[in-house]
Order: sequence, then C-alpha cells, then structure tokens
Amino acid sequence: MAITATQVNELRQKTGAGMMDCKRALTEANGDFEKAIEILRKKGASVASKRAEKSANEGMIVIKISSDLKKVSMVEVNCETDFVANSADFIQLANKVAETAFATEAQDAKKMLENDVNLKNILTDVMGKVGEKIEISRVITLKSETGLFVSYVHMGSKLGVIVKFDNVTNGVDELMEIGKNIAMQVAAMNPICVYREEVPAATIEKEIDIYKELARKEGKPESILDKIALGKLNKFYQENCLFEQAFIKDNSKSVKDLIEEFNKKNGSKTNISLFKRFHLSDEKK
Repeated sequence: MAITATQVNELRQKTGAGMMDCKRALTEANGDFEKAIEILRKKGASVASKRAEKSANEGMIVIKISSDLKKVSMVEVNCETDFVANSADFIQLANKVAETAFATEAQDAKKMLENDVNLKNILTDVMGKVGEKIEISRVITLKSETGLFVSYVHMGSKLGVIVKFDNVTNGVDELMEIGKNIAMQVAAMNPICVYREEVPAATIEKEIDIYKELARKEGKPESILDKIALGKLNKFYQENCLFEQAFIKDNSKSVKDLIEEFNKKNGSKTNISLFKRFHLSDEKK
C-alpha cells in the first residue's frame, strides 16, 4: 500500500525517529501504526547490539537537587560522539535519567534500568534514532537530615560536583555561596578526599617510600629520611586534601580558613562531610 506523507509525519511526531526511518517502518508494516512503532523500537535494540563493543566516552553529567537542599542525585549518561551529546534527544534523555534517579533514590544504573521498563525503552528508542551506543555509567543519590548539599556542573556538562555540609544551623544563604565556590574548587583541583585522616594508608605508605628513595638518591643520610618524608607528606596533604588546599579564588586562604571564618561569623559548627565528583574522563567508574 502507498504510504502518505501525513502518515510518515504522524509517526515521526510520535516516535521522534527520522523521516526515512518512519517511511521504511510504515512500508514494512503495511501502514500498521503500532507495528511500525515496534519495528522502530527493534531498530533501537539492533543498534544497541551492534554498537555494544563501541566506546561511549562522550556524554553529560546531570544533577537534580531538592528545593530544601537535603536530597540530590547525580548521573553520568554516555554516548559515542560530542555531536550526539549536544543533541536535543540526548539531553532530554539525560535529564529523564536524573529525574528517575532522584524519584527512585537510585544508587546503581543497572538496577535502575531493570526496575524501570519505560526508561529502558526510551533509552533504546534514542539509540535507534541517533545510531550510537548510549549507556548510563554512574548514578548516585544522597540524602541528609541535618545538613545540606551544594552542587555545581561545569560549563559543557562534562564535570559535576556535589558537596555535603553538616551541622548547618545559621547563615544558609551565605553557606550556599561559599559552598558553590568549594564545589568549583573540587571541580578544578580534584582532591582525593576532604581531610588528611581519610587518605588511604596504602597511599601514605607509597608516598613515604617515594620521598625516602628520592632523598637517598640526593645523598641524604638515612637518619633524616623520615623527617624529610614527613615534610613532603604535609605538602602532599595540602595539595590533595580539600580542607587543606589553597582556595582557588584567594590563595592567601585555605578551604579550612573559609569554613572557620563562616562558623565564627555565624556562631555555628558547620563542616564539610563529603564530596562527589563525576568527570567524563574518570578511569574508575
């Protein structure tokens, strides 16, 4: 049977698929609308299968946070090319993933998709439309009773940060401003933890061994190697622990100074309890 332009346009409006894909699907389905939709969906599944071994290193980070700042979700959705990452269909999908994660308080991308058939179908449909592998690589949801969250997504949506503050009693508006700056600090300086006490013992041992070996090669006596290593370890903490880092907007201050000044001004005991940083180039996800 002849397929009309009206039929093609109607299917395109409903599915978002391209004109030629819609025409081919309607032709194969002999004008049966529901069957044509099924054909298009299978095309998406076929794309997913064919592209399974492809690398999906582009994409975007999306953060959704509650109005009271006590609940937040951050997701990373990936595709193969920056072109698709900037497309309306992909952006809409990524935002849908963030909304779903927030509503279900998801912590695991695979389980979230298994529990939400509608989201899985939307993802498959978008894959069929753009012709690329798309995957949800990371999902996290955090909640707080006594603290609050501040979030930051860097321009281009390839890097996102969440910072949690506990014991928040006064000066919330001021803390929001400070928190945004600290989140930007995490984005720019990529600390490994908040406090030096949180640095893994294995990391400390490795650093000490390196410092001692370098000092030996410089001809330093064995009796002072420990002292030298300790001095360099303090420098390591200042560079890698958020609380001790020099503030990027004013390097005469540390992040610790910012928090102490805030607490003194507001008569509070607010502290940074954690941060989460998602970057598209992260090796460990």
